Amino acid sequence: MTDINALPWSHVRSIVAHLDARNGTDPDEIAMRLLKVTEEAGEVAQAYIGMQGQNPRKGITHSRADVAVELCDVILSAMVALHSFEDDPAELLAFDAKHKATRLHRPISA
Repeated sequence: MTDINALPWSHVRSIVAHLDARNGTDPDEIAMRLLKVTEEAGEVAQAYIGMQGQNPRKGITHSRADVAVELCDVILSAMVALHSFEDDPAELLAFDAKHKATRLHRPISA
């Protein structure tokens, strides 16, 4: 049985290998991978604005599903970028998420 949690990381590893082979790993390439996260975040904003019909000239142009798909693009782009800074990004993300979850359960001190 395939571990569903491993699938995105397997896909991301193949994207990273492709980008490394095609574009290299110099600082400019790493910067482009970071900027891709920002670009995708802008597309989330655009989809949300379109979902709200905020632009009267355009009306409603996007759905909740469109926003969700764009959020997935942000997540995947961030996963690709994370590979440039961490040898085991899946482990780091799991550790960081667990650490942050424990902070949610701590009482707020005065």
